[in-house]
Amino acid sequence: MLPAPTSATPEAAPQATPAQAPAMPAAQPQPTVPASNATTPPSPAPSPAPATDQAAPPQPAAAPAATPDTNTPPASTGTSGPTTPPAPAGMPAAGGSDHTDAAPPPPAPGTEPVQTVHKDGPASTGSSPVPPADALMSDAGAPAALVQDLRPPSVVLDGLFQAIGEAHIYTDAKTAADAIPDEAPADLLAEYNVAKQRPDFSLKDFVARHFTLPERKTVSYQRTPDENVRDYINGMWEVLSRPPDMQVAYSSQLPLPYTYVVPGGRFSELYYWDSYFTMIGLYENQKIDLMRDMVRDMASMIDRYGHIPNGSRTYYLSRSQVPFFSLMVDLLAMHDGQVAYTTFLPELQAEYDYWMDGQDSVPPGGAYRHVVRLPDGTLMNRHWDDLDTPRDESYPQDIATAAQSGRPKGEVYRDLRAGSETGWDFSSRWLADGHTLSTIHTTDLLTVELNCMIPHLEQTLAHAYDLKGNKDAAARYNRLAQERIDAVQRILWDERRAAFIDYDWKKGESTSILSGAAVVPLFMQMATPEQAKAVSETVRKNLLKVGGLIATERSGSGQQWDSPNGWAPLQWMAVKGLNQYGYDELASDIAARWMGRVIGTYEKSGVLLEKYDVVNPFISPKGGKGGGEYPMQIGFGWTNGTLLGLMNRYPQNTRVVLDRNPAADQPSPQPLPPMNPYGVQSDNDALSRYSQPTVTLTPRPVAPTPILPQMSTVGASAPSSATQIPPAAPAVNAPSGTPPAAPATAASTEQHVDTPSPATDGQPAQSTQAAQPPEADHAPATETPPAPASAETKPPETPVPPATGETQGGNETHDSGTPATKDAPAIAQPAQPTATDTHAGTTDKTATGENQSATH
Repeated sequence: MLPAPTSATPEAAPQATPAQAPAMPAAQPQPTVPASNATTPPSPAPSPAPATDQAAPPQPAAAPAATPDTNTPPASTGTSGPTTPPAPAGMPAAGGSDHTDAAPPPPAPGTEPVQTVHKDGPASTGSSPVPPADALMSDAGAPAALVQDLRPPSVVLDGLFQAIGEAHIYTDAKTAADAIPDEAPADLLAEYNVAKQRPDFSLKDFVARHFTLPERKTVSYQRTPDENVRDYINGMWEVLSRPPDMQVAYSSQLPLPYTYVVPGGRFSELYYWDSYFTMIGLYENQKIDLMRDMVRDMASMIDRYGHIPNGSRTYYLSRSQVPFFSLMVDLLAMHDGQVAYTTFLPELQAEYDYWMDGQDSVPPGGAYRHVVRLPDGTLMNRHWDDLDTPRDESYPQDIATAAQSGRPKGEVYRDLRAGSETGWDFSSRWLADGHTLSTIHTTDLLTVELNCMIPHLEQTLAHAYDLKGNKDAAARYNRLAQERIDAVQRILWDERRAAFIDYDWKKGESTSILSGAAVVPLFMQMATPEQAKAVSETVRKNLLKVGGLIATERSGSGQQWDSPNGWAPLQWMAVKGLNQYGYDELASDIAARWMGRVIGTYEKSGVLLEKYDVVNPFISPKGGKGGGEYPMQIGFGWTNGTLLGLMNRYPQNTRVVLDRNPAADQPSPQPLPPMNPYGVQSDNDALSRYSQPTVTLTPRPVAPTPILPQMSTVGASAPSSATQIPPAAPAVNAPSGTPPAAPATAASTEQHVDTPSPATDGQPAQSTQAAQPPEADHAPATETPPAPASAETKPPETPVPPATGETQGGNETHDSGTPATKDAPAIAQPAQPTATDTHAGTTDKTATGENQSATH
């Protein structure tokens, strides 16, 4: 084991005074983060020496600074160190005061009418709907400047949102975060503050009058008596597909330019790691256009926000999820060939830059955001969230959990948020005592999955740069990948448990909690043969149950990612991982047990579910046990996708009577996808698809992530190594009939055309974030809402007054059963698309379904 870090904690460091706060630059639009196939390689940012008393990095010319909020003392790491600057517009800071520069204060969000742009006419005010992004073409010029508020609802509706949560107006707290105000939030808050003073005020009635509940298309698909599970899955693609988004004023939903598939139930938006396992089913069904559209949606979010958020909601922007984007590109390359790698290279690089931000500055024994450097210098990753406030989608639950903890609330909130980023929300893996949620300490852990995905991302970058002819960059990323794989084999291997186990980097020891994540290094082909053998024996002995693999060996925690539940992603990774190391018999056994449990449940219930009880010998139509923060969800994207892949490889396990498969007695010799994607060549059809100009919502000058310099609770500070680059020049409108040109200094990274271009040196792309002074890990969150972020079609010459944001909604039912169905105003997309892609939104259509109640 590595020795535990011994550096002094920063809690003892005295705080700086407000007078030390550096003046910040005037708010201005920022270009997107990802590196493009530009002719000039990005220069690596200089890495300042990580010291607690270092000076603040130079800032651009700034407007006179406003008076700091003296009620919230700025964080500091030393008596002479700089204070923490505010987060960029659009996201609340995680600590320190939220003062901003003294630019003229804009009107309150939402006080101005939202402009709606029409294809064949000038901008108008009102709520007239407009076509989705792929239809917004204009011969006259770019749309008028639009503004989207990227702050979470808990900030936009400060006070009212908290009251809704405390009163438990909705059974599912996520409903409050998804509900759409029917008027500008500033006006709504003013009306609420007056109305609540009345003696007869009813919060439930007020909410019913002023909010539109999001549409949740329930899984109303009903099978016929002779229908098999394949027919169900094929039918569900249409039910779970969503067309390209229109924006709806004041919604928390982030618009996406291409068709996509949602998981199902309460999860009515695109989710990051879920989508990979859903895409497996699309690949198996040969719905390649839809799979490609989902990859492009992911790339679009990287282009706009600097990373792929947990899901396509504003309240998910402060974190991501396990980075499966490079695996999605692998899966796409199985059909499209090598053009997929060269096309999405800018986004792959930006994804890497997000996860490795601060890697050049973090000291041994310290951490910065997602990066941790162990005392021996080994660089690894942890999960993190840039905010330390209650999650919008679980607001009352988080407040209750923090109240029980006896710890600083900000610590608990951030660990809950980081736990959500893992995708395992929640599991005893993250609990210090193994069973109490308030002891969660996710940010202390180096998780198995995350530290296997980062080297795969490095390997993918190496391959893409090699295809572009940049041998130096390819060699660099191959070296980094090998170093990380060595670290996985050394740090995350627990000899006593004979498995890969999460590592507590603060204690310098394994957590000793055995989970299904032990198979991920086999899935990623990063285990030694000896380790793979040991894992196979451990899995067979400790995790394999009658219905498949349990998530962890612990039961009784009340968390859904523990025994007795089994989950589709774990079964898929186990089967494929064991196959890759030659343990075909065990892989087939796991597949047979899991398929028997899933299909057996389908026979009784007629639906596929999110999770299953794999311990009980009797099959229940209800699927998995309870636990977690919400009831069982049906649909279900990743179950559908992985089951289809397993049925195609193990037809003998699909039950002849149900599946009517003539080859039911013969296993398929074909391995699970993706298989050797680097060897698939792009044919003319694939090349022609990628030569089409893509639908794009960029340039959209919003800050990709909050500027939240953090320092670990053990060790010295680690400011960001990224440097600030100037905003993009205004876009030049192209002549009629031709795509508009990309901005001069921020080439659109969605110009997905596989054309030769000078390779970059493979260094991390420049970021819109400036290097910032350090701040204590788990710093308290600011209580004063920051200014909203603007998302405009082109950088304005003068600041544009912000307004609140947009997306789509529908209806749902309050606990009282009173429907609140109103039409929210729709507005145009935030930027003019470069062109319409012939494959955007044409693969599947959204099926109509019944409205699902708020009990999800």
